[in-house]
Amino acid sequence: MNQIFTLLLFLGSAFSQKLLIPMDQVQTDHLKAYGVAFWSLQQGENVDWLLNYRGGSFMISHNSISERECKIRGVHYEPINAGTLSSIFAIIEENNMDMVLLEKAPDIAVYSPPDKQPWDDAVTLALTYAEIEYEVVFDEEVLTGKLKDYDWLHLHHEDFTGQYGKFYKNYHNAGWYKNMEFQFQATAAKFGYASVHTLKKAVAAKIKDYVQNGGFMFAMCSATDSFDIALAAHSTDIAGSVYDGSPVDPAYTQKMDFSNSIAFENYNLYTNPMTYEYSTIDIPPSHRPVTKGAEADYFTLFEFSAKWDPVPTMLTQNHVAVINGFMGQTTGFNRNTLKNHVLVMGEVENDAMVKYIHGNVGKGTFTFLGGHDPEDYRHFVGDPPTDLSLHRNSPGYRLILNNVLFPAARKKEKKT
Repeated sequence: MNQIFTLLLFLGSAFSQKLLIPMDQVQTDHLKAYGVAFWSLQQGENVDWLLNYRGGSFMISHNSISERECKIRGVHYEPINAGTLSSIFAIIEENNMDMVLLEKAPDIAVYSPPDKQPWDDAVTLALTYAEIEYEVVFDEEVLTGKLKDYDWLHLHHEDFTGQYGKFYKNYHNAGWYKNMEFQFQATAAKFGYASVHTLKKAVAAKIKDYVQNGGFMFAMCSATDSFDIALAAHSTDIAGSVYDGSPVDPAYTQKMDFSNSIAFENYNLYTNPMTYEYSTIDIPPSHRPVTKGAEADYFTLFEFSAKWDPVPTMLTQNHVAVINGFMGQTTGFNRNTLKNHVLVMGEVENDAMVKYIHGNVGKGTFTFLGGHDPEDYRHFVGDPPTDLSLHRNSPGYRLILNNVLFPAARKKEKKT
C-alpha cells in the first residue's frame, strides 16, 4: 500500500525528466546549490527537497536553462530519467527519507544597521555567495510594520538590550561606536523612546509579534540571547549608566519576565558594562572546564525522522553529521537555560553546551545557531570577511542555508 501511495504521490514528476542536484560529497559547491534551488523557485518551478537522500539533495526540472544555470554557478548535477526517478522514490520510501515540495521563493529580510559595522555577518555572506536575494531592514522598518512583507527574517549581529553590543570597554572611543550611539539615539528620539534600550525592547517585541503571526526567524551569535533577554526585561532597566545615563534597576532580578521570552529562562545577567557577556545563557570558552582549541572543537547534529519530523530534518540536512565548532560573543547555549519546548538540533557531546536550537512561537518559528562565523573559528572585530569561494562545501554554512529554504515548504502538512 505504501509503495502504491508513493507512486501516486509522485506521478506528476515521473513523466518528466529531472535534474538531481546531489548534496553529498560529490557536490562541487554546496552553497551555490542552494542558490540554484532558490533560483528555480523564482522561475515559478517547484523544487523537490529529498530529505536524508544523498545529503539532502534537490531535484529540479531538466531543461536547457536550468542545466546552464548549474554550469554557470559551478554546481554539480545529474540528469535522471523516469527509471532512475522510480528507483530514487523506492529508496526514499524504504528508508528514513522523505521528499518535501518547495513551492515559493521566500521573501527574505536581514535586520541590519544601515551603516557598515566593523564585523561581517555569516548569513549575509552566505546569501550573497549563493546569489539569494534579500532586503535590509532595521529599527524604523520594524516599528512601522514592514516585516509583514517578508517570510523570513535574519537578525544580524545586533544587541537588543540597548547596551551597544557590550563593546564599551574596548571600543567606546572608536569612531564607529560613537556613530552607532548617535544613530540609535536619534532613532529612539524620532519614535518617542526615552532611551536606546526602550527602543530596542520595542523592536524585539515587534519581531516577536512577526514570528507569532507566522514569520520565520533565524539568528546567530549575540542576536540570539540578547533578543530573548530584551523580551524578558521588558519592564525593567538592565542597561548601565554608561548607556543611558541611569543606573541598572536594583530590582531587575525580580522583574525579569521569562514568560515573555521565547527560548531561555532562569539565567543570570552580567550588567557590568566592562564584561563582554550578556548572561549565563552563553558558555564562552573561558567558562568551560577544558578549552579544546579549534582542532578538537566540534558539535554533532541530531538525526530526525524525515517522515514524521520534516521540519528539524530540513534544518539539519548536511553531508556530514559532525560540524567544526566556532566561537562568537555568544558561542553556544547552556542547556540548563533552555525552555522545555525548545528542540535541540546540535550539541557538544558530554558538555553543557548546545549549539543549534529550534522552536515554535505562535504560528511561526525561530532557529538559533551559536557562534559568529562557521569558517572563522575566532572572529574578531575588524577582521576581514570570510571568502566563501574558499569554503564552497562548508557544513556550517549549510545550516544557515537550510533555514533560508525552509519557509518555501511551509504549506506542507504534517503526516497523519
